[in-house]
Amino acid sequence: MNIFISGGCKNGKSMHAQELARDMAREKNVPLYYLATMIPVDEEDRARIRRHLSEREGWGFDTVEQGRNICGCLTPQARTVSGMPVNPGGVFLLDSVTALLSNEMFPLDGPMDLMAAERLAGELTEFARQTGNTVFVSDYLYADGCRFDETTECYRKGLALLDRTLAGLCDQVIEVSFGMKYYYK
Repeated sequence: MNIFISGGCKNGKSMHAQELARDMAREKNVPLYYLATMIPVDEEDRARIRRHLSEREGWGFDTVEQGRNICGCLTPQARTVSGMPVNPGGVFLLDSVTALLSNEMFPLDGPMDLMAAERLAGELTEFARQTGNTVFVSDYLYADGCRFDETTECYRKGLALLDRTLAGLCDQVIEVSFGMKYYYK
């Protein structure tokens, strides 16, 4: 089962996603993977990653660092942080689509990619098809009434495309808001 979870920052969506992924892996008796999409650029990012790792400790996740080219973690040579091969038949928690788009759209080693969202929509669709057991987490960035600069609006529109794509192909769609869970599908 593929699941899409969206919600605001610090609303409990990652914790709920972890619980769902863990339960899916236990039920199927398959490996449990955390797809870490954040590419750290400073000490604040590294501290956040350390905090996230400690919060997941004991849950059974094997971390796969995949900040770009998300389907690359499904290749035969893909490895987890612990050095184990990645089993595409496992359960995956991809946290987050928001960071993944940022990495693809604003690469550290090149110019901004305005077509990243369209390409990533296809990659996420293929990833969901190949795994069949992924919990996708994304941030809801659309509630304000502000108009932002052209680059920010391009990013927000791209994230909206990815969220719509995932909501359409996933078996469950959940919004987490202030700790409350709303099931749309």
